[in-house]
Amino acid sequence: MELFTLVAWLVYSGLFSSLASASSLPPSRRVPRRFQSSSPTGLELRSRPAYYFDQTINHFPHSTPYIPNAKGTFKQRYFVETSYYKPGGPVFLYLAGEGPIDGDTHLDDSLIEHFMKLFNGIGIVLENRYYGTSVPFNTTTTDELLYLTTAQVIADFDVFARKVKLPGVNNISPGSVPWILYGGSYPGALSAFTKKKYPKTFYGAISSSGVIHGQLEYPEWYAPIQKLAPQDCVASVNDIVDKIDVVVQSNDQAAIKQLKDVFGLGALKDIRDFAQTIAFPIGGPFVYPTNTWQEINWKNGHQDFFYFCDNVTDINAAPAVTAVDKALAKYTGGKAWKNLGNYAAYIKRVVLPLCESGDYDSPQCFGTQHPDWWANATSNAERSYLYTTCTEFGGYQAAYPSGKKSLLSRVVNATYTQEWCDWAFPKGKYNSIPATPDLAKWNVYGDFDFKAERLLFVDGSADPWKDLCYHSDLAPARTGFDAQPQHLINGAGHVWDLRTLEDIEAEPQFIRETTKLEIRTVGAWLKEFSGSKYPS
Repeated sequence: MELFTLVAWLVYSGLFSSLASASSLPPSRRVPRRFQSSSPTGLELRSRPAYYFDQTINHFPHSTPYIPNAKGTFKQRYFVETSYYKPGGPVFLYLAGEGPIDGDTHLDDSLIEHFMKLFNGIGIVLENRYYGTSVPFNTTTTDELLYLTTAQVIADFDVFARKVKLPGVNNISPGSVPWILYGGSYPGALSAFTKKKYPKTFYGAISSSGVIHGQLEYPEWYAPIQKLAPQDCVASVNDIVDKIDVVVQSNDQAAIKQLKDVFGLGALKDIRDFAQTIAFPIGGPFVYPTNTWQEINWKNGHQDFFYFCDNVTDINAAPAVTAVDKALAKYTGGKAWKNLGNYAAYIKRVVLPLCESGDYDSPQCFGTQHPDWWANATSNAERSYLYTTCTEFGGYQAAYPSGKKSLLSRVVNATYTQEWCDWAFPKGKYNSIPATPDLAKWNVYGDFDFKAERLLFVDGSADPWKDLCYHSDLAPARTGFDAQPQHLINGAGHVWDLRTLEDIEAEPQFIRETTKLEIRTVGAWLKEFSGSKYPS
């Protein structure tokens, strides 16, 4: 939704020359797409001790959906920054979302740090249940995941704010001081949901790139890339995808085998695995092991997507590379596949080496058709995120249908991800996943008609998640500010407002003005705050 910390399960480094000859650390497990982008490199991070809050496993003990109604608590991890605090100052609760809080707590070099300094506040980053060390159970069987619902997650935030005792700080209960939420991506949605559900606890909230709308398939992930990426690159990929689909639809097995071999992926048995793998440099809503369009950032962001496009459109490629453009022409009426050689060469040079074993169809590499692998109930961020995807949110990777240009082969649709869901979460004694995500549980908080007092929506116009956010092209036109505070950052990607500079004036103009807007907005809220007049 994230995103939006370099975590142990998402550690990649790319070393590129002008032709993007890359090396990366291979994943020990397939790496899931987090909503939130990885933290930019080069941050100066403080070392802070971790604290643990005794959080209730089941906030709704008399509710039928949570039978057998597990009792007890788990240790929910959090980090605190109090060096800027003066008594009576606000508490800024940063929601960590779909990953562990390892390394970067987002309390440094960030909008949260500006808030703490300017308003003499406390900063807290709170780990989500079922992520990092904040796990209710040792494993995550389908039954044990029963308590990973949006309703339980946001209830955690309410209970934490009302009951936490911070070291060396007194009298910070909601109502005594204002609590303000910030979340980006999936936590952006949680921030909005929590503000709507618990207005007496949280005085204000910011939802940055908050994916407040759930839907089954999400081909719109590719919309800003289709529109804003280098158009010669886009056109080449569109044309190659169209031709791939012609070959696949022909059901000519020899042609399909040759197609896979061109990319060095003849070992992949499922054509959808092939389609997904060659789209890794572009990205998608769930799985990819390389930096993509989403990882572009104004501050220390990755440029890998642009290296990919530079390679695909290389007009000085070696003759042996350009000759590949004609390798499959006999299957498409004799027409050459422009830049196929460049595209295939990039995949061979950059993506294939990520599979250290060379067994491309293995689940540790690019093969997804391994039910036993998905059913492994070991606790990890990938599994928790997939569960939410399968049960409430959706956002499955899918291509645009025929008749619309696509950057992803049309063999990829909702069935592909749904298979993973069904394999990963077989029916348990008490819990089973729905046939498709129960989107009503996500959209119940407001969907595209979201309204809440002192809730600011901030989105980026170039964010691949934008069409699930407040400023979606699928939503009503957004105008005004007072009725529902909102701002769309021109040219910005995913959660681009979070990272800031100490000197705000040195930020790029549209980021600078967004930072100022958020500071003004929070400042105005705090001026209105009164401990004796709290929202009803």
